[in-house]
Amino acid sequence: MNILILGSGGREYSIGLAISKEKENHNLYFMPGNGATDSLGTNIDIKDYNKLAAWAKDNNIDLTIVGPEAPLVDGVVDIFKANDLVVFGPSAKAAQLEGSKVYMKNILKKYNIPTAAFIETKSEKEAHSFIDTMKEPIVVKADGLCAGKGVIIAQTKDEAKKAATQMLSGESFGDAGTSIVVEEYLDGYELSIFAICDGENYKILPAAQDHKRVGDGDTGPNTGGMGAYAPTPLVNDEIYKKVEERVVKPTLKGMQQEGVPFEGVLFIGVMVVKGEPIILEYNVRFGDPECEILMPLLETPVSELFYKGATKQLDKLDIKIKNEFGVAVVMASANYPYSSSEPAEIIVDKIVDEEILNNTHISYAGVSKEDGKLFATGGRVLLCVGFGTTIKQARDRAYKLCGQVHFAGKKCRTDIAYQALK
Repeated sequence: MNILILGSGGREYSIGLAISKEKENHNLYFMPGNGATDSLGTNIDIKDYNKLAAWAKDNNIDLTIVGPEAPLVDGVVDIFKANDLVVFGPSAKAAQLEGSKVYMKNILKKYNIPTAAFIETKSEKEAHSFIDTMKEPIVVKADGLCAGKGVIIAQTKDEAKKAATQMLSGESFGDAGTSIVVEEYLDGYELSIFAICDGENYKILPAAQDHKRVGDGDTGPNTGGMGAYAPTPLVNDEIYKKVEERVVKPTLKGMQQEGVPFEGVLFIGVMVVKGEPIILEYNVRFGDPECEILMPLLETPVSELFYKGATKQLDKLDIKIKNEFGVAVVMASANYPYSSSEPAEIIVDKIVDEEILNNTHISYAGVSKEDGKLFATGGRVLLCVGFGTTIKQARDRAYKLCGQVHFAGKKCRTDIAYQALK
């Protein structure tokens, strides 16, 4: 197949890497890709979605996979479908499950899907009145896309009111915050569960756990994610069943009733409170860094999973998962997540250890290429990914690979998967 992957991060690199390892040969294209994706396929630079769809037709693209949320919310899937192209991802209307937190919370409420108590409002007065009735801490969310940064967990009512005021005035997140959600804080442990959907059918992948904060022990500011592992032992068959029956099925049925069937990846942010899964949020694409471990854990060809998801044939697919664990450790640039850093050349030692050679790999993210050399140019630069028969073995291998990678100012957390290894 000729396959086009939209995006430039570690998520898109890991999808391409998994496809490149399949028995069947595929021609891969990335738009725009990064400095390392050209080792897996061809990078192209066509930012206009209509022109990109025309290019895809001219180049006989059999499948397009959309990685990030912004193109989905902007309607790239609708444009590709209007051009009779096979594309994996939700329509612009269905992508509002991530594009608008207000829309998402109202869908949860309408179809009786368990979520935190909340109000959605554009009124500062209404927000402040609701905050006065709540227990601390209190969660305040901007409605629109904020690259994962539009959520404030306020420790006091005054802090929550200030956050609400700053969002509604446009001071914090511009237009993305002119409508907000204020909701109760849930105390439990957080999981990422991904359902591949074709509008009617679905396949649930192993649950992963992400590490959002920049520092060890979950300290410091939130980031796009500093590492992840899967499958997590914090999920049992009972929780999977509850998520399937109470969340996935009613969501797909509800979206059909809304006239916007959901196709693509339903990323379910779950908080498990006393054994009960409560939904924090939906995203409409793979998490990053969760994608980097889930792709290589799939025994089913990744291209087949996405193609059947895009052509409403998931009911004909038997998903097989490898019987092992994966751990991904993000290596970030010196100033992440506060500010950008100076570009730095990446040097990877020649790996001679058979254990590391056969059970790890690097997924590249914020990198560029110059004169054949890779440079760290983004916040999250790359991920060292390890696999093993236990979480500890996978984690130890991932960290051994970290020791083989060098660039000025590199930093990473040293405790990825700590909750599973307590």
